[in-house]
Amino acid sequence: MEEMIKLAHGAGGKQTSELIGQVFKKNFDNPYFTPDDAAILTVTGDRIAMTTDGFIVSPYRFPGGNIGKLSVCGTVNDLACMGAKPKYMTCGFVIEEGFPMKDLQEITDLMAATAKEAGVVFVAGDTKVAGKGQVDKVFITTTGIGEVMPDVNLSGKNAKPGDVILVTGDVGRHGCTILLEREDLGIHADITSDCAPLWGTVKAMLDCTKDIHVIRDATRGGVGTVLYEIAAESDCGVRIDRDSIPVHSAVEGVCDMLGLDPLYLANEGTMVVIAPKDKAEDLLRVLHGCPYSANAAVIGEITEDNKGRVIAVNTLGVPTMLPQPSGELLPRIC
Repeated sequence: MEEMIKLAHGAGGKQTSELIGQVFKKNFDNPYFTPDDAAILTVTGDRIAMTTDGFIVSPYRFPGGNIGKLSVCGTVNDLACMGAKPKYMTCGFVIEEGFPMKDLQEITDLMAATAKEAGVVFVAGDTKVAGKGQVDKVFITTTGIGEVMPDVNLSGKNAKPGDVILVTGDVGRHGCTILLEREDLGIHADITSDCAPLWGTVKAMLDCTKDIHVIRDATRGGVGTVLYEIAAESDCGVRIDRDSIPVHSAVEGVCDMLGLDPLYLANEGTMVVIAPKDKAEDLLRVLHGCPYSANAAVIGEITEDNKGRVIAVNTLGVPTMLPQPSGELLPRIC
């Protein structure tokens, strides 16, 4: 196997076959993985969920993961937010000529391990090799299909006044990790991305109660953006308590130095959950027993007033409107 990706690896000939066989098939092989033009799949549920996403994160390797792990987590978590058990995935690679083969192997190794943990299999894919400088090293696009659990109805429009708002973990860690890796800020902090597959977490909550109104993956734009989206979809208000929001101390320190709000930094292992108030205690108990949600907390409530707005109460008990996100949110994480 050659050490670098060459244009010939995307030309459809011998090198393409070698790349597929020695890198992709090696890691993604399963009974559905086929050399035919499309995979034939079986879905037994009445409802399926389907999602697609593109990943262009730079750097492609970061503390806590790489673009491959991120592509799997992002897709299975989007399915999980709809109450769907992830079953099948496809992936498309655009690789820059000259990209190290060992790095591609590292990416697919972690993709395979993350997919195994999430219980999802790769059934099809595509590889393109772009000329030097046409892409930034490697881009991945993934599509996922999942089977929606019975009696589950999750949507931002389902939030109701009196519901509580939970986060399943501390906020802003992935965005802060990428920012420190990408920019030469001279800041050294012990921060690792929260990137993780969360279907197990969602299933544990839904096994506890189907009476959950909203689950949302707080990726681009962070928790603050998700709360504004839910406020708009449900035509309700949102009120949160700043002191209740879990933030890693190192993330808080970096945000203080740079004037950033952790509520607007991306997460890849933290979800926003909205449920009736009488379910909060049981949900917290379940979340605290899951591997990726030890820091889960109730952070606020859905209100009848201030429709479409997010009100944040500070340490002194003073309510202020959380600024609505606009323009380019820093840093970009995909």
